Amino acid sequence: MAAMLRRSVAALPLLLALAPGVWAGQRVVILTLSDSIQPASLRYLDRGLEVADSSGASATIIELNTPGGLLTSLRQMTTAITAARRPVVVYVTPAGAQAASAGFFLLMAADVAAMAPGTNAGAAHPVGGEGAELAKTIAEKVTNDAAALVRSLATQRGRSAEWAEKAVRDSTSYTEREALEKKLIDVVSNDRGDLLKWLDGRTVKRFDGRPEKVETTAAEVVVVAPNTGDKLLSVIAHPNIAYLLMLLGLVGIYFELSHPGAILPGVLGGVALLLALFALSVLPVNYVGVLLILLGISFFVLEVKVVSYGLLTVAGLVSFIFGSLMLIRSPFPALRVGLAVVLPTALAVAFVVIFLLARVLRSYRRQPLTGAKGLAGEFGEAAVALEPSGKVFVHGEYWEAISRAPIPKGARVRVVKVVGLLLEVEPAWGESLGPGAEEA
Repeated sequence: MAAMLRRSVAALPLLLALAPGVWAGQRVVILTLSDSIQPASLRYLDRGLEVADSSGASATIIELNTPGGLLTSLRQMTTAITAARRPVVVYVTPAGAQAASAGFFLLMAADVAAMAPGTNAGAAHPVGGEGAELAKTIAEKVTNDAAALVRSLATQRGRSAEWAEKAVRDSTSYTEREALEKKLIDVVSNDRGDLLKWLDGRTVKRFDGRPEKVETTAAEVVVVAPNTGDKLLSVIAHPNIAYLLMLLGLVGIYFELSHPGAILPGVLGGVALLLALFALSVLPVNYVGVLLILLGISFFVLEVKVVSYGLLTVAGLVSFIFGSLMLIRSPFPALRVGLAVVLPTALAVAFVVIFLLARVLRSYRRQPLTGAKGLAGEFGEAAVALEPSGKVFVHGEYWEAISRAPIPKGARVRVVKVVGLLLEVEPAWGESLGPGAEEA
């Protein structure tokens, strides 16, 4: 037994040499955020940090390229980064990438802030929901809040709070060299390999102040790519997609209600509406916009029932367009419903709603062509003389009939009305047989 133990101990260095990165948790988890900051980004970041924590990785590297994003998602992401159990590196890459607006806050929140040559960061001044300047009082509150956040992050990380605050208050943007000179970042690295070499053996200061050494020698690189759920959420959480899903859902359900039994439009509409509600639940929705969209659809419905000479259609289009443009509140045009999507969609929805409703109303007003009610106004032939009652042949069937005037056998008759199973008819001298009438 002792001999076996000695052989096992002797073999341990060989196992360590053959499997570097397996022992002592030498792994580096790589995440790639190359989209706007939104709920899908938060979900992806949380999953990547969980992988790093569960595998005991030396560090998590977030390769960042973003124009900015939603404030709610940003705050949750900075909290996730500062509370991560393993060191987090935010690396602005590749050349031409940016960490603008919300991305700048993520850079300041990281244990290690890095940029590649040819990148920039900053321009984090808050703006209004439509990308315009805010009212003076509100602008001061929002700007002061954002400035306080970035000062807190920079100070805790040992970076220049003064220059970080200028990015918020003055919309200042920095190249990678300027950011390094002003102590906003820790290193400029040409690529991922260069960054890993710089990190190896370096001690970083965590957000709570404790030091931690990062070991990347022969580390196993674990790339955590967005999964299907992340990609789906990223797609449907885009305002344009959420908007189109909502309208598709409303039109599909309306089609099913106006044409019961179609099934497919109702099923597709229900699924689309559920996806839209999920997407809108994580987006900053303006409920006045929702009400204006519903008001616009109501005007389209009234146009068919009320003679307005097109005024209700115009009012519906105006209400629908303004509601659509107001639907999502975001300072970035890429995160709002675009006018190029709104205009054709508004016209298409107006056409579909009016067309479907007109068909339904036309079917209600159309005279029945089958059954007892469908006989009124039809022509037939007297099977026997009606004095005043007898039998007539209408729609290929013999009916009991009564007439106020005598009608000889074989004469043409017209059905005046139907009373139960009895037809009231009148002579139709000189009239030809109507549609559906037949010779006896």
